[in-house]
Amino acid sequence: MRDAVLLTAALLACTAGMGWLALAMEEHWSTVRGAAPSRAQALRLRVLGTAGLLAGLALCLQADHASMAVLVWVMALAAAALAIAQALTWRPRWLRVLAWVAG
Repeated sequence: MRDAVLLTAALLACTAGMGWLALAMEEHWSTVRGAAPSRAQALRLRVLGTAGLLAGLALCLQADHASMAVLVWVMALAAAALAIAQALTWRPRWLRVLAWVAG
């Protein structure tokens, strides 16, 4: 049960991280918020995105041994990237929750 919770949290962290990294790009930010991000917002989004992806790795490492954890983390990154790409394509307003953190 503990491993399932850790891996779910890792997938959520990777998804949030990918979302923040995507929103750091001007075109995606303007799709979600309607204007270009400031330099401070873009930097904050990049830092949050990196932190989210690293948190996902740390959670995967807590759930399993290193070689399996890295494999699961890479698969979580791929799933998160696909989920964010789909959201940006069909429902960009869903990412407003992530954009709210950047201000």
